[in-house]
Amino acid sequence: MQENEVYNKQDFSTIKLSKQYDGCEFINCNFENVHLSDITFMECKFTNCNLSNVKVNFAAFKTVIFEDCKLLGINFNESNPFLLNFTFNQCDLTLASFYQLKIKNTLFKKCNLQEVDFSESDLSKSDFNDCDLSRAIFENSNLEKVDFSTAINFNINPELNNIKKAKFSSDNIQGLLHYLDIFIT
Repeated sequence: MQENEVYNKQDFSTIKLSKQYDGCEFINCNFENVHLSDITFMECKFTNCNLSNVKVNFAAFKTVIFEDCKLLGINFNESNPFLLNFTFNQCDLTLASFYQLKIKNTLFKKCNLQEVDFSESDLSKSDFNDCDLSRAIFENSNLEKVDFSTAINFNINPELNNIKKAKFSSDNIQGLLHYLDIFIT
């Protein structure tokens, strides 16, 4: 187990990983295409790292912060759901999947969430602050009390999702009305 270590400019595609990281920080590191399966990250922070296409089968993310990271195509739905908790700040999560995950109170701040799958996920009380949700999929999702007030380019069908007490702004309300086939002028 690695505790309170700082890893800077490491290429983890060539380094054997430990089974557990607790309180560690990863800065400018490369994890692209790495198998993070069965690895536990507890209270860790990733800054300016490339984690595109990593495999996360049963990987545990317990209070993990991703900042300025590239997280393309990650199937977070394959990770260990026990105590799953993360924050994303200025990250690119294009084509990621959160299918059927319970990720209440998750903060997505200034993230690119294009074509992300949130189907059947519980995102209640989460915040999509200044996020681009182009072609993101929300189907049978719990969006209760979710803040979409500064999000852009989303299309959410209110008949297929729980949007009770969710927040929207008058500037982005068309993302809810798209499925009604009406025009706002």
